[in-house]
Amino acid sequence: MLRRIIIASVIGFVAIAIVGGADARQRQINPVPFSHSPCSVFDRQPCTPYFCSVFHHGPCIPEIDYPYGENLQLTIESVPAEKDAGKYQRPDHDLDTIGDLFAELRSCWSPPPTDAAREGMQMSVRFSFKTSGEMIGPPRLTFATSGVPADTRTTYLKAINASLDSCLPLKLTQGLGGALAGRPIMIRYVDNRDLNKKAAEKP
Repeated sequence: MLRRIIIASVIGFVAIAIVGGADARQRQINPVPFSHSPCSVFDRQPCTPYFCSVFHHGPCIPEIDYPYGENLQLTIESVPAEKDAGKYQRPDHDLDTIGDLFAELRSCWSPPPTDAAREGMQMSVRFSFKTSGEMIGPPRLTFATSGVPADTRTTYLKAINASLDSCLPLKLTQGLGGALAGRPIMIRYVDNRDLNKKAAEKP
């Protein structure tokens, strides 16, 4: 009798181990990036939802948003390097690519006059366009050089708004307008002019 109990116990432990191993294999995380499997609250398969199910006991991977093909962040210098001069020329056609858009925005920039400017000043703004090439609301200030007086920040922000307004509405092709609509664009303006040298040259 004892022998039968021992044999039954061994068989039971083996069965549990086999089922547990199969269940672990079912719940194994798919290591392939951006792999997607449909989930439900009763689904025991591995999945990658934004939020884990209350019935899902396995590990859960957060969803990873696909990156944009273009990074809509742009730096505009008051005095571009000689090798970058071509990037500051306004396109002579409707804007059809991100490169055309960036060139148009660079060519629009008019920094404040030297007597109201600050050497090394940096300021960043963020905004979006409509499909028509008009701006959705005024640019939002996201960064300004620390320690700069409020009137200097105001001067540069006014120069940024005036420069952008002088280019609007942008002449976007239908394809670029649809791709840009509502997407945030961030521009970092850098005043790299040698203002001390220009002040010394004044009579």
